[in-house]
Amino acid sequence: VQLVESGGGLAQPGGSLRLSCAASGFTFSNYPMGWFRQAPGKEREFVAAISRRGGTTNYADSVKGRFTISRDNAKNALYLQMNNLKPEDTALYYCGRTTGWVPRSTLRDYDYWGQGTQVTVSS
Repeated sequence: VQLVESGGGLAQPGGSLRLSCAASGFTFSNYPMGWFRQAPGKEREFVAAISRRGGTTNYADSVKGRFTISRDNAKNALYLQMNNLKPEDTALYYCGRTTGWVPRSTLRDYDYWGQGTQVTVSS
């Protein structure tokens, strides 16, 4: 199993970034997926999750209405569109594979992670 995130970088407050996660080594369409983030000195926290076919999504309250999770099963890819970015969104963003059949927001329900991509929001 391999998950590789990309698309992070520096953005100004109010700006946008699109993160991608390339999956390989497993049948991507069989697994719900999710995004988490970790800021320096803080625990890894849930951002968003998506069902196997993309019909169900869940979001943390802090990003609801600003971030959109999506997936392309034909490309084995997971995405996170981030709009109206705020300084508090600054963190290392990870994509993860869920162990169960439905989208999950708890860390223990994920079994594989990528290496992360850094997002910094600053003027």
